[in-house]
Amino acid sequence: MQLHEKIPNNVNLSQDKRLLRALEKWLPDYLRWWGEAGPTDYQADEIYLRTAISVDAKGWAHFDYVKMPDYKWGIFLTPPEPDRKIGFGDFYGNPAWQDVPGEFRNALRRIIVTQGDTEPASVEQQRLLCNSAPSMYDCRNLFQVNVEEGRHLWAMVYLLHAYFGRDGREEAEDLLERRSGDVDKPRILSTFNEPITDWLSFFMFTMFTDRDGKYQLYALAESGFDPLARTTRFMLTEEAHHMFVGETGVGRVVKRACELMKQDPNEDVRGQGGIDLDTVQKYVNFWYSSSLDLFGGEISSNAADYFASGLKGREHEEQFGDHIALHGTYRIPILDDGKMAEREVPLRNAMNEVLRDAYIDDNQRGVDRWNRMIKESGIDYTITLPSRRFNRTMGIYAGSHFDPQGHPIDAEAWERRKYEWLPKDSDRAYVQQLMQPVLEPGKMANWIGAPDRGVKGQPIDFEYIRRV
Repeated sequence: MQLHEKIPNNVNLSQDKRLLRALEKWLPDYLRWWGEAGPTDYQADEIYLRTAISVDAKGWAHFDYVKMPDYKWGIFLTPPEPDRKIGFGDFYGNPAWQDVPGEFRNALRRIIVTQGDTEPASVEQQRLLCNSAPSMYDCRNLFQVNVEEGRHLWAMVYLLHAYFGRDGREEAEDLLERRSGDVDKPRILSTFNEPITDWLSFFMFTMFTDRDGKYQLYALAESGFDPLARTTRFMLTEEAHHMFVGETGVGRVVKRACELMKQDPNEDVRGQGGIDLDTVQKYVNFWYSSSLDLFGGEISSNAADYFASGLKGREHEEQFGDHIALHGTYRIPILDDGKMAEREVPLRNAMNEVLRDAYIDDNQRGVDRWNRMIKESGIDYTITLPSRRFNRTMGIYAGSHFDPQGHPIDAEAWERRKYEWLPKDSDRAYVQQLMQPVLEPGKMANWIGAPDRGVKGQPIDFEYIRRV
C-alpha cells in the first residue's frame, strides 16, 4: 500500500514526491514512538474508534473497529477560502500567505513546534491509564483521545515538512525524541510534563488542559499563514470530544459522590470507596491553575509581535471591532507593594489575557453544570474555579502567593495552608488506590457514575473493545 493510501489526506500527497519521501521516512519513526510511548496495552485489540477520512460532513467522523497501530492518522485541512484576507494586525486586509513569509519564518516555526509538542506529550502522560480504566466505555474514550492527539501531531508535522525544509524535518524528528517528564529531554511546556496516573487527573486534563488547546487552536485558526489556519480549523472539529470526555467524566465523579453522601448518615464518601467533593475541588484547583499558565504571560511582547505580524489572533477575530488593536489598552491587576492595583497596558501586549478571559468563561459554564447536578441532588456544596492568580508559575503572578479568592498572602501562610487547597500526597494516594480496572461491558467502578448515553448511539454495555 502506498503512503498516500495509508495516510488519508486532502493535501495531494500522492503528487508531491518530495513531501511523500519525507513522510515515508517519518512514518516508521512515528510508529516506533507509538509503540514506545503510546498505550501500554490493548494494541492488538479492536477498538470502536472514530476516524477522519475526509473533511466533509460525513467523512470527519467514521466509526468502526480498528487496531490502534493500524489507525489512519491522516492529514486534513479545511477547504481553502477563496481570496482569504488576513483578519488582524499590521497586515490586516492583505491576502493571506500561502507560503511562509521569510521575515516570520522563525516565529512561525516556533509556534508550530510548540503546538506540535503538546500532542504526543499528552499521549505519553496517559500511557498507563488503560490498565486502570473504570469501564470499557472510558477506556475506549481514552484511546479515542490518544489516536486523535497522534493525528494532530501529524497535522503539525505536515506543516513542518511541507513548508520549512531541512529545519522542519529536524524539528519533526525532535518531536518524537522528547518525552513527557524526561529529565534530559522534557516536553516544552511544564503542564505536559505532569504525571497522569489516575483517572481523576485524566478527566481534569481533558476538561482544563485540552480546553486551553481549544483556545490556542482558535487563535491559530485566525493566522495569516493560510495552511496553519486551515489545519487548525479542522483540528478543532476533534477537540470538542476531548473536552466532552473531561467535563462529563468529572461530572460523573461528582454525581457518584453525591449519591454516596446521601447513602451514608455521615456523608462519608471515602468510607464508601468514592471520591469526595473536597478532593474534586483540590484537583480542580491544581489542573485549572496549571492550565492557566499555558496561555503565557499577562503582559507579553511575544503575544504583541504575533498579533502585529498576523501569525496568531484572537478567538473568533470577527467578533472584535478593532482588528488593528494598535491604540487600545487593557487593565491588568498587578501586585504592588503587597496590595492589588490595576495597570493599563497596550492591548497588543495583553492578547494572552484576552484569550485567557474567554477560556475562563468557558470553564465556568462547565463548572456551573456540575453545580446544578449537585444542587439537584440536594447537597449543599459549590465547586469553584480559583482566581487566575492562584498557584501560578508563569506570568506576573509567579513567585507571589495568593489564596483561591485571589487575595495576596505571604509565604508562611501559603506553606501553612496550601494543602487546604491543593492535593496532598495522601489525597493522591487515596485516589490512586481506587484505580482498579473494570473490564465487563456496561459495568462501572464504584467511584464513578455511568454516562447518560453510549458512543455514537450505541448502548453503554456495547462491546467497545474486542479483546484478542
